Amino acid sequence: MDGRFLPPEHDKGDETTVGGYAAVHARAAALEGPDGLSYSLEVLTDETGDPARPYGAYLMFMQWRRMGEQGIAGHLESEFLTFAENEADAARLAGQLPLPDAQRLLDDLVAARDGDGPPRWFDVMHAEDGE
Repeated sequence: MDGRFLPPEHDKGDETTVGGYAAVHARAAALEGPDGLSYSLEVLTDETGDPARPYGAYLMFMQWRRMGEQGIAGHLESEFLTFAENEADAARLAGQLPLPDAQRLLDDLVAARDGDGPPRWFDVMHAEDGE
């Protein structure tokens, strides 16, 4: 895709939600993780194996490389967030998740992955600057 500006189309949805942001801006939302890395997010669906709730939707957070060639360095996935009789409904329901809730999910997933790891580089820099 070319690096070009696409003006937002605010009549396509509520840009404060995961699905609305993607519709308004014609691209996935991007969030900063507590590890200082950039993540894009996508709503995905899968079969649950439960006949009462056959399809579930979850968020996949793709972690972008910090250095070198642009690309994905890894990913994190939430648990199922919504359930429905079909994939489209499950995805639509998950797309209604407010972006601040998606940020909290990302923060929790990174914390679960990293545990009590070393301090983030930008926190160390601020501490050294006396901030």
